[in-house]
Amino acid sequence: MTSVIEALALGRGPKRVVIKDTIDIAGYPTRAGSAALAEAAPAERHAEIVARSLAAGYRLVGKANLHELAFGMTGLNAWTGTPENPGFPEWIPGGSSSGSATAVAAGLAEVGIGTDTGGSIRLPAACCGLYGLKPSFGRLDRRGVMPARSSLDCVGPIAADLEELIAFMAAVDPGFVMSSAPGPLRVARLEVAADDAPLAAVEERLAEASPSTATARLPLLEEAYAAAMAVINRETVEGCAAWRDDPRLGADVAKRLRAAGQTSDAELREAEALRRAFTAEVDRLLETHDVLALPTLPHAPLTRAAAEAGEQDLTISALLRPFNLSGHPALTLPLTPRAGYPLALQLVGRRGDDAGLCRAARLLAMAPRAGAAE
Repeated sequence: MTSVIEALALGRGPKRVVIKDTIDIAGYPTRAGSAALAEAAPAERHAEIVARSLAAGYRLVGKANLHELAFGMTGLNAWTGTPENPGFPEWIPGGSSSGSATAVAAGLAEVGIGTDTGGSIRLPAACCGLYGLKPSFGRLDRRGVMPARSSLDCVGPIAADLEELIAFMAAVDPGFVMSSAPGPLRVARLEVAADDAPLAAVEERLAEASPSTATARLPLLEEAYAAAMAVINRETVEGCAAWRDDPRLGADVAKRLRAAGQTSDAELREAEALRRAFTAEVDRLLETHDVLALPTLPHAPLTRAAAEAGEQDLTISALLRPFNLSGHPALTLPLTPRAGYPLALQLVGRRGDDAGLCRAARLLAMAPRAGAAE
């Protein structure tokens, strides 16, 4: 098992946490799963999220593996080794926070801390049958996290239990306060391009939960995906400038960095204009609904064998990446894997109302399921 690439023993609390290796831990090098950073010096201080986790009484037990430079969706890593997906070994663990998710799925920690620039918490959580939260942009402090500058990236938790995830957020963020709200949960089920299995699974879960559900659309969703790709490409190229020509880079990351370097200033300007328009579109829909609901994954993830043979599938993040662009909080909940591969429901909430999003997730997760024993 290569979920954890370095064992730690920091803190004395009963709850265990693994930390993605793009996040600084004082006294340990941050290598981002890349041979290009093999000689990195130890970090001088804890990242803010590490300091808050320790102060809240969590015990840090390991540095978690990841897709190299956090720039990939499969979670494969030829240098550090690829974590096995414990619940779905035929499928990829998902990236880039593959180690954070697989360590939790394997029972090595209650919480895995990851980062999400284009789905990198929600995708591995969904692939491994877990809960994963991308908080509102800026909700959790990114000081001490690679890359140092990002207009998309968020630090957040992965957990096998929703209550563990909620407890972690409440522990590290004093402003995260769960409360009950009167009236039924108002859900907008988004019409999106996805395969039948994930669409049916989401519809079934919403029907079982019986919230007040309406069908809605985000007309700019597909354009937001393309815009988010342009932004992440430019920002990653800038953030990885020191290593992008290093011959030790993995072939897939080196190729993607070369392609990302072709992003033009005009494309970036268009992406920023689309960011503003899409953010306003999501905000308007959330004025009359508490959360938006849609599949986390539009189709089956790659099998591990296909990924190891060199296949890539960035479109697996088609329903994830747009909400990095807009900055809204988004949470993935596991669903029963009836199609032979992991299925998950994604909920999107109002910017800044991460606790309200988790409250909605709790209501949906607690609802009785069809066929469940009474």
